[in-house]
Amino acid sequence: MMLFRSSAAICGALVALAVSVSVARSEVSGVHSSAVVDAASGEAIVGAASMYNPFKPGKEEGGPNTASGERYDPSVWAAAIKTNLRRKFGGVQFGARPKYALVEAVGKKVIVKINDVGPLRPGRIIDLNERTMRHFDPSLELGVIDDVRVRPLSGDYWVPGPVG
Repeated sequence: MMLFRSSAAICGALVALAVSVSVARSEVSGVHSSAVVDAASGEAIVGAASMYNPFKPGKEEGGPNTASGERYDPSVWAAAIKTNLRRKFGGVQFGARPKYALVEAVGKKVIVKINDVGPLRPGRIIDLNERTMRHFDPSLELGVIDDVRVRPLSGDYWVPGPVG
């Protein structure tokens, strides 16, 4: 009988913990989406976005290092900004803390880590990695998304992913 009571007490505590964690998560996501608008610094840059994947057959698994020194990872929320925009986005550089941006297109918003730079084709301002591009274009059939708005976010501790 004593064993049953302690097991029930433990189960009750676990249920209470699970409920409080899920409530806390929903509160954080609500704050996160409104805080993004407040933290967007500077004017939005408008242009086209494309997808990049520097992995080429014969290279090491996972692709080469990005400008920040991280390995390219198609499964995270990340992007490469046009080289001449590097300064506006905090000077993406090797070993520095990553910078973040709010990317808006086709009625969706996502926070991305800007961990790379590149000489993009004319009219393009950002290259999205695979996961981020699939958020805007699930089939990956568009190739390029026009009228993308990209705004740098102030601060260093954003959680990349969809907003709102």
